[in-house]
Amino acid sequence: QVQLVESGGGLVQPGGSLRLSCAASGSIFSINTMGWYRQAPGKQRELVATITKGSSTNYADSVKGRFTISRDNAKNTVHLQMNSLKPEDTAVYYCNADVVIRLWERAGAYWGQGTQVTVSS
Repeated sequence: QVQLVESGGGLVQPGGSLRLSCAASGSIFSINTMGWYRQAPGKQRELVATITKGSSTNYADSVKGRFTISRDNAKNTVHLQMNSLKPEDTAVYYCNADVVIRLWERAGAYWGQGTQVTVSS
């Protein structure tokens, strides 16, 4: 069993900052790409940022320069530092991880249950 648990969400004023964290636990051999996605009410889930095992990163244009994704392979954690937050960043943020449980099997995608981020004055 693999579980991903997000933390760090909350209410923040425009221009403020939040740091999201996601910890993966369970039967894990290794984790390939990890990422953050978000979903606003009435909208589809969208990519925010991804990071590979070797720490190569990719960001959505809407967050580039404001958000920073990082990971700690030893702890199986991924973080999202969010600065200069805007009201349009309001969404439920979901952690994603491509997890290898057994070396001889393909990796599978796992999702956290999400953490609410609300940017409002």
